[in-house]
Parts: sequence; structure tokens; C-alpha cells
Amino acid sequence: MTVISLGRARKAAPRTTALCAGLLAGITVLTGCSSPDPDEGTNGVGKLSATRIHAKAKKAAAASATVRLTGSLISEGETFKLDMRLKEDGGLGKVTSKNGEFQLMRVGEQLFLKAKAAFWTHDQGDGKPSEADSEAADKLDGMFVKVPEGDPAYKQLTTFTDKDVLLEGLLTLHGKVATGSRGSVGGTRTVAVSGDGGAGGTLDVSLEGTAYPLRLTRAGDAGALRMSDWNKTFTLKAPAEDEMVDYGRELPTD
Repeated sequence: MTVISLGRARKAAPRTTALCAGLLAGITVLTGCSSPDPDEGTNGVGKLSATRIHAKAKKAAAASATVRLTGSLISEGETFKLDMRLKEDGGLGKVTSKNGEFQLMRVGEQLFLKAKAAFWTHDQGDGKPSEADSEAADKLDGMFVKVPEGDPAYKQLTTFTDKDVLLEGLLTLHGKVATGSRGSVGGTRTVAVSGDGGAGGTLDVSLEGTAYPLRLTRAGDAGALRMSDWNKTFTLKAPAEDEMVDYGRELPTD
């Protein structure tokens, strides 16, 4: 039997230790240099082409029963601030325009508008409302006014409560669609898709769960909107008789 002296074993130990340390250091370096997968833990949408991301976002929005829109829209030079909750058969919320703030509610084909007295008055040029306006405003103050379907305002106001019409227009991107940067909206990871480098609008699409659009920056600096509460139910019920005024064929005008 060959006997290995303790002296030789002690001399070999440092070389073995050094070899192990070198291997561990190499592994550590390789691990430290590796990049994390940006799609780890996501719904995988970030791996798709911009066209497919856009299509999935539009499909998810169309399939959702409800949505909440908050932000601003600029149309024909006028800015509208919205906070609307929408579903297939109507919606409710508030809109702020140059004429003031008002609440909107649509249940089926019935459209109701509610505002303070000042909203219903019209300046005669001397800074004062007409006597007729003042009387009408007092009656309508804080009441839900049923908007006649024949009134010129009916079509425009209904648009703010129509989920399908609003989303079809809002989610359209103009020009060549491309993938943008990754970020987050309300703590949810997102990937951006834009038309013409942003000039044609930009959508931030969720990378978590369903690929819902979460934020829209409209083309031509025409406003920005947050989209939330997808598929969250809410109650939509026509106002009671004592809360409502049926003004007849047409809303009061100046």
C-alpha cells in the first residue's frame, strides 16, 4: 500500500482550493452578466409584432363588458374632460366643457343630462342671462333632464356614452404601427405601440393578464385618456321621476 505523506497532501490543498474558487468566480461572473428576460411573468404580448399587439388590444377592448375612461379629448378646437363608465347598453359619468361641468347618463336610448343652474343660462351680451333663461335654469338646477332624440345635442352627447363608438375611434392608430418602449400604467407593466412614431397616436398595452389598452395618447395632441376598470360591473338605472325633467322636444337654447 502506498502511503501519501501529510506534507504532500497539505501542499495540494491550496491548489485545489484555488481551482474551486476560480470556478465559482467564473460562474458568478456569468450569472451577473446575464440579462433578465423582459417578458418573464408577462402575458407574452411583448414578444409579438406591433400589428398583432394592436389587434389584440382592440379585440380585448371590444370583448370587455365595461370600461372607465378618464382624461381629455380635443375636438374641433374644444377640450372635453371625461370621467365616464361605459357598458354595452349605456354609460354614466361627467363631462367638463367650456360651458361648465355636467353629468351624463344613458340607459338604452334614453339620455339624461344633469347640471347646475349656471350651465343652462346664456349671456345676452351684458353679462346677464335673460329672464326666460333664469326661470328655466331654476327648474333644471340639479335635475336630470331628458334629452329629446330630436334635439341637435342628442347625437353629440350620446357619443360620450357609447362604448363601441368611442373605443372604435379612440383605439385607431394612424400610419405605420411600431413597437415602442416598455413602461407601466397604474403599476401595471405595459408595452407601447404607436402610429408614425407617435404622430398617429400611441397606446400603452398591458403586459399582465388580458392585453387591455391602458392609456391612449391621441394623434395630433388631441388629448390623452386612461382606460381602466375593464369588465368591472356597475349599476346603470334611469333616474326616478322626482329626479327628472322631461323638457319636451328640445333643450332650452339662447
